[in-house]
Amino acid sequence: MNKRVVILMGGTSGEREVSLRSGAAVAEALRVLGYQVLPIDVAQDIAVKLGEFCSDTDVVFNALHGRYGEDGCVQGFCEVLGLAYTHSGVLASALAMNKPMSKRLFLNAGIPVPKGGVFSRQEIFAREPMSRPYVVKPLDEGSSLGVHIVREGEESPVGDYTWSHDERVLVEDYVPGRELTVAIMKERSLEVLEIRPSKGFYDYDSKYTKGCAEYLIPAPVSDSTREEALHLALLAHQTLGCRGVTRSDFRYDGSEGGLGLRLLEINTQPGLTPTSLVPEIAAHVGIDFQMLVKWMLEDARCNV
Repeated sequence: MNKRVVILMGGTSGEREVSLRSGAAVAEALRVLGYQVLPIDVAQDIAVKLGEFCSDTDVVFNALHGRYGEDGCVQGFCEVLGLAYTHSGVLASALAMNKPMSKRLFLNAGIPVPKGGVFSRQEIFAREPMSRPYVVKPLDEGSSLGVHIVREGEESPVGDYTWSHDERVLVEDYVPGRELTVAIMKERSLEVLEIRPSKGFYDYDSKYTKGCAEYLIPAPVSDSTREEALHLALLAHQTLGCRGVTRSDFRYDGSEGGLGLRLLEINTQPGLTPTSLVPEIAAHVGIDFQMLVKWMLEDARCNV
């Protein structure tokens, strides 16, 4: 319990506020457990700050979300410094954050994913990329930032002057049905949870605003669907070489002649806020928030 823990939080991505909330919750839990905790709100000076504190740091708890925090960049810097850090390593983090690349690997592993491809904004302006409805999303963002469902009669969001993401986007078939998610803890699939947003799409606001979604755990699905979701989530975790805790998000179309399960993405650094899903799933199987955070800390490592 005398370990000195640096908590990286905040950052410069669009998920900064979520990261601050995750970091604050982790800091509180670790203090209660008796750890020496130093929360750091990082920005572009992350290299300087980590360099300053690395000699007095035993473990880095990475509570950053989004670009630079969970895409392999911070992980690589921790490797260079020889610091043990939580969550997945450099390669798995980079692969999971790159949606087109992770989709290729999932397909090769036999994991069903929505059909789609990468298009430039100019290509989408020139012609419709696929039949509507379809989903447009940035190549490497989390928390549903920039995700839009394009339905009949709607304008494509990439033509909007407010589009602030990359010039190339991922376009996928819209999979009707239900939102399911599975938490993995090392090599164990914990449980399947169903998300029922109060409005049609489980967007950023729904994820982080209390009362905007209902969570059903275990998800009210058949035993065979539950087992398949648990299996596919663990397979996705293993396919990318993830470690620690991950969360896999699915769409499930269980209607007659429907598509069944489709993996949308895997999150290598799921949120740890009061409304986050992994703590909810962990609590369902008897792992409270303090136990979860302690386990994540003890699982931290450096591959050097």
